Amino acid sequence: MAEFSLAGIKQADAVRYQCQYQGLEPAGTSEKSHPVELLVTDHSYPPPGISLSPREYVKMETNITIQCWNQQYGGTIFLQKDGHSAPIQHQEPDGGGTATFTLFGVTPADSGTYRCSYRIGGSYLLSSPLGDNVTLEVIPRPAPPGDNGGASRNLVAAVAGGCAAAIVIIIVLTVSFLLVAQRRRMQTDERPGATSRSPEVVQFQVSPGDSEGLTYAQLQAVTPSTHPPASSTTPEPPIIYAEVGRGTPLMPPDVPNWRLNALAD
Repeated sequence: MAEFSLAGIKQADAVRYQCQYQGLEPAGTSEKSHPVELLVTDHSYPPPGISLSPREYVKMETNITIQCWNQQYGGTIFLQKDGHSAPIQHQEPDGGGTATFTLFGVTPADSGTYRCSYRIGGSYLLSSPLGDNVTLEVIPRPAPPGDNGGASRNLVAAVAGGCAAAIVIIIVLTVSFLLVAQRRRMQTDERPGATSRSPEVVQFQVSPGDSEGLTYAQLQAVTPSTHPPASSTTPEPPIIYAEVGRGTPLMPPDVPNWRLNALAD
C-alpha cells in the first residue's frame, strides 16, 4: 500500500485525486481508481451570514425558512447541519448573494444547529469557513386528552383479566373434583355384592351362684351406621328395652347358665 502526504495545503490542492499502478508481470498500467475530492477551506474569505424564520422554537408541521448570504462573492451556498458530514442542501444565490432554504413540515428530527458555507466561484473544491449558527427546536405535539396512562391502564386490565381467568379455572377444577369424588362414593355404596357386616352375638356366661335373685332379658342392640339403610324385604327385629333388677327370675331356675345376647357392629 502506498501512502502520500500533502503538506502546506494551498488553493491549488483543491482538486480530485485518483490512483493507478504499473505492473511488472505482465507489464502494463492499471485503470484509474475512483476519484476522491479534497475540499480546502480558505480562511481568507469571510464566512456567510445566516437567519432563521420563524425563530428557534416552533411547532410541528411548521415550514421553516433559513437564509444564507455571502456578500456577493459568488459560488454555491451550502446549508449544513451539525452532526452531518455532508451538506443537507445547496443552492445558487440570487442577485443579492442570498440563498433561501425551506424546511417543510418540520418534526422533532429537524431540531438542531444549522450553518452555511459557500464554494468560491470558479473552484468547486475551495470553500469559505462555516458561518454563524442558528438553532432550531421543534416542540412535539402534546398527547391527545385521555391518552395519559393508557399503557398503564392496558397493563392493569391485562393483569386483572388474567387473574379472573385463573380464578374461574380453579373453581371449575374444584367443582369437578368434588363431583368425581361424590360419584365414586355412590358407586362404592351401590356396588353389587357389597354386604353389610352382620351383627355378632356375644355370649356372657353367668355362674349359678351369681344368678340368684336376678332377672335376665335378651336385648337386640343396633349400632348406628354412617351409611343410609338399604332397602330390604326382611323386616328388622324389634328393639326390646327391659329393666334388669333383683327379683324372681322370669325363666325356669333349673337353667344353669343364661345368655345375654347383644348385637355388636
